Amino acid sequence: MIGTSLIVGYQNQPRSAPPTLCPATPHHPIFLKITPRNFCAANMGKPPNLYAFKNVDELAPSLRAYVLDAQNTAIERHNVFRVAVSGGSLPKTLAQALLKETNGNDKPRFDKWEIFYADERAVPLDHEDSNHRLVKEELLNKIPAELGSPKVYPIDTKYLDDVQELADQYEKTLVSVFAARDSVKLPLFDLLLLGCGPDGHTCSLFPGSDLLREEDAWVLSISDSPKPPPKRITISLPVAQAGLKIAFVATGGGKKEIMKQIFDSDEGHQLPCGLVNHKGEGRVSWFVDYPAIEGVAFPSRRGSL
Repeated sequence: MIGTSLIVGYQNQPRSAPPTLCPATPHHPIFLKITPRNFCAANMGKPPNLYAFKNVDELAPSLRAYVLDAQNTAIERHNVFRVAVSGGSLPKTLAQALLKETNGNDKPRFDKWEIFYADERAVPLDHEDSNHRLVKEELLNKIPAELGSPKVYPIDTKYLDDVQELADQYEKTLVSVFAARDSVKLPLFDLLLLGCGPDGHTCSLFPGSDLLREEDAWVLSISDSPKPPPKRITISLPVAQAGLKIAFVATGGGKKEIMKQIFDSDEGHQLPCGLVNHKGEGRVSWFVDYPAIEGVAFPSRRGSL
């Protein structure tokens, strides 16, 4: 029903087959859509999905359908829906999609949701910079009782003075959920709901950061974030790339330059969002409005999934 970012997960998902590379022939249908300059040149298989809408009001129903499809698939598979969410404007858009829209017969089953944070700031949970506070105010506090209550995993504020320990403790939380019975290399979320910064960062993974080279840790600490506040934790790039479904939400004309870099330039493939695109391939879906992709050459599907 749907082609292909809260974080939701499944730990026993089998590895996917190696991607099929785009053949170097102008007659191949994928080749006709994607130039050698971008995804085929990067040795990608199925490219990410780029869904564009006139505005957020038109985007919200499709985002709802996408999230609920991921929810229903996860619940059918293992009776839980594990999601990780970033901050920024994403929680507000997500709340509009899940709580205000009513398209279709499906409803959120929040009693089956387990919500994690793709990144968090090393601040108290009620601090204005806290992603948990933002998600709580925009979404959690507004969920009607009949839809159930999700299980939420915030940071442990006992460790705010030691950001490395804060990251280690959050990783232990992930291990307790995703690797309680079996040893797993990575936590496989059912869904990651991510944002895209004007510099191409996602979660708290910033361009040029040494953290992008980390291959083993699940959660990383940051003491000198280029965007305040400086102390944060974030899921690692391999975790961000491993989601069973990965959704970015990016809106507004302020995103158009970085979107052109991410989708239309070789340099953009090395940005954090581009690296998730590259590894995630067809598991990645972008939900954007028209101003955010003005001038973007990469083909988008306008108006629907």
